[in-house]
Amino acid sequence: MLYRITEVEPLPEYRLRIRFEDGLCGVVDVSHLVGKGVFADWSHTEFFESVTIDDQCGTVIWPNGADLAPDTLHRRARDGDVVLGAENQPPG
Repeated sequence: MLYRITEVEPLPEYRLRIRFEDGLCGVVDVSHLVGKGVFADWSHTEFFESVTIDDQCGTVIWPNGADLAPDTLHRRARDGDVVLGAENQPPG
């Protein structure tokens, strides 16, 4: 199944609050990627925070073209990469 991201919000400590087209919403920690390969620019917090949604692909993307697979993000959000609690409510 192809999962499309409809909302994204960058959070402190290199986490993303994400909502998917199927209604799933969760917080995913991507800090393990900071400084590696195409994610080297994330070392600058402002760059990480410039994340947007690629409407064509339905995934998150940064100005340098770096992106993350929506199916992986969906699995991690679904499996509780970060528990969705009162402080981690859906964006919007």
